[in-house]
Amino acid sequence: MDFCLIAVAWTDPSLWVAVLKVAIGLGMVIFVHELGHFAVAKACGVKCEKFYLGFDIAGWKICKFTYGETEYGIGVLPLGGYVKMLGQEDNPAKLREEIERAKQQQTKTDEASETAENDSTEPDSQEAAKESSQDDRREPIDLAAAEEALYDPRSYLAQSVPKRMAIISAGVIMNLIFAFVLATIAFLPSMGVQQRPCVVGGLMPGETAWQEDIQVGDQILEIAGKKIRKFRDMQEAISLGDALEEGLPIKIARPGVEEPLTITVMPDATGPIPRIGILSPSTTTFAQEGPVAVPGSAVARCTPALEPGDAIVRVDDVSIDSYPPSQQYMALQRYLALNPDKPLRLTVARKAKAGAAEETSGESSEETPGSGERRLVEIQVPVNPMRRLGLVMEMGEISAVQVGSPAAMAGVQPGDKIAFIDGSPPGDPLTLPDRLRRRAGEVITLTIIREAEADPIPLKVKLRPADRYDIPLDENSPVTVSAMGIAYPVLNRLHSSIDGSPAREAGLRAGDVLRSAKLIPPKPETEAEESLEGVEVDIDFDEEHRNWPMFVYFVLQLAPPDAQIELTWERQKELKKATLTPVAADDWFNPDRGFLYSQFEPLYAVEKADSFGEAVRLGAGETWNSTLLVYRFLQKIGSQVSPRMLGGPISIFKVAKQAADQGTAQLFIFLTLLSANLAVINFLPIPLLDGGHMVLLAWEGIRGKPADERVQLVLTYIGLFFILGLMFWVIALDIGLIPRQ
Repeated sequence: MDFCLIAVAWTDPSLWVAVLKVAIGLGMVIFVHELGHFAVAKACGVKCEKFYLGFDIAGWKICKFTYGETEYGIGVLPLGGYVKMLGQEDNPAKLREEIERAKQQQTKTDEASETAENDSTEPDSQEAAKESSQDDRREPIDLAAAEEALYDPRSYLAQSVPKRMAIISAGVIMNLIFAFVLATIAFLPSMGVQQRPCVVGGLMPGETAWQEDIQVGDQILEIAGKKIRKFRDMQEAISLGDALEEGLPIKIARPGVEEPLTITVMPDATGPIPRIGILSPSTTTFAQEGPVAVPGSAVARCTPALEPGDAIVRVDDVSIDSYPPSQQYMALQRYLALNPDKPLRLTVARKAKAGAAEETSGESSEETPGSGERRLVEIQVPVNPMRRLGLVMEMGEISAVQVGSPAAMAGVQPGDKIAFIDGSPPGDPLTLPDRLRRRAGEVITLTIIREAEADPIPLKVKLRPADRYDIPLDENSPVTVSAMGIAYPVLNRLHSSIDGSPAREAGLRAGDVLRSAKLIPPKPETEAEESLEGVEVDIDFDEEHRNWPMFVYFVLQLAPPDAQIELTWERQKELKKATLTPVAADDWFNPDRGFLYSQFEPLYAVEKADSFGEAVRLGAGETWNSTLLVYRFLQKIGSQVSPRMLGGPISIFKVAKQAADQGTAQLFIFLTLLSANLAVINFLPIPLLDGGHMVLLAWEGIRGKPADERVQLVLTYIGLFFILGLMFWVIALDIGLIPRQ
């Protein structure tokens, strides 16, 4: 992206409004925490010397002012804040040691001065005075101030244990109160929170939800007996659930099926966080800004052109908007899956432009129900040939068989290897799903090789209509064959190359092993291509990264026109390299036509209270759930959730920015979670944090005297190292020094 585009982005007023909202919101979360400490300390009669947002490292600060006896300011390091109270010292022993040192230093200085005055002519006496004055070269101590901090009745250390406990816990309590207030405001009748309903918007190929035949459009009602209201509830129940090894019973409502279905799903816990492979739901309406099509794709070439904000309401003669909102995306996907090799006629609802003619080519004067000034526009979309390099890779063993599928009913098992289909080799594993789609309703003979059997096994499989397609967009994603209900990996070893293809001309041959592929985009010619300028994508291939399907679907199909691929392969332990130009296939078509699915607006349902009392109830529930969520997340770290899922200040800002873009209510809900997070983290029994202080105060209250000073010193260093290490870890994750995968 060139400088002018960056400048345009950063001069967008809406961006700065969102950034300002985030800055104020995050600052308020910190402010109320420190305000709790400050207010209770003042109520207990403790002198507060400083109140800062951010840390004034080495005395550096953005601004400061003094009011009364307290200095208020904003420090340069925006990672928290603090209240400095008279006598507050993480290690009181250090304060007492400094007082004793100051007294000894003062005594030595006085003695040396008296000796020098009595006999100022003797060189030895002068030398002794000089040595005495330099005996302690450390920074001088203000003895009066140090003794005041330790013994003054307004000192923090002079307060009783219950008062100090109240001061320490006040920050956490204020954060919980603040979270409750924000959540209550967000649910008020005048606002309302956008929640994603728990509807299946897509499936990850071959993962557990796909294996159990959960379908796009299914609504999840319960997981392990717990009612599910929104998509986030489902994510939490799966990633932070208990006894995952026994499977999670999921109750779903399926369109066209009267009674709810209960399906037991075994989450995949091999990644950084357990998942079952369900994607969030979308609408068939494009976002108001940004491109809607992959450059050079069929959607980019359609006439008239699709525009941001268009809502797809009909495909050919199938009325998409006749479905409930939660099923419209499913209906669109199903039609695209069944008709990848036919031109389509889209009908979209488009907002009328100011001053536009009453009638224009391709437009109808009919208005969509409840759409106001929106007109129907017919758009012709051609087929979209798949881009390919001419490589035919080897097919791996079947990794998953879908429950109730034709393959399952025929006896196909995971671990089987397809040797023949109707007596012929299976061919290109990437084109197999499309080739079998065309034979829906036919019975094929599938010859498989099974490790436990000496001879190949012929199986009769009746193919079903392929009304779904799964795009392998993740690392190690397998290929799924919807007509049979199987999934298999594609190996990195070349089986053959197509005559006349770029691969054949580059000299690739059977047995070559791919090692890497790099996308080299061309110089952008259109505005839609400018976002990819200078971006080079590298994909690695090895035993742990069978990434050919992801590369073909995610990189090759989304690449701008005239992009080139730098391919590296290994032949007899020798690395070879060539630059290839993708070509369009003659008989293999992309079902998604080049829609930028990330530009389809998410499906939301607004949740709001009917009264103030209900808003209080919803706010209390949101605060309670957010607090428990943090505890459950921390409990599962290391055993069920990878520490790589933690986020630092950059991640917090990004998520807050996304929430702010969705509206004030969404930002308040995020700040509710963040404030609860800060409360929980601060109250953990870690030295230097509020929870660590509470443990030491409880010990002092039980024993009647503070913990041993040496113990406090050791704990202080342990806490310091832990916090510094944690800060380094999350910041390294944020900036990519440590990969999240």
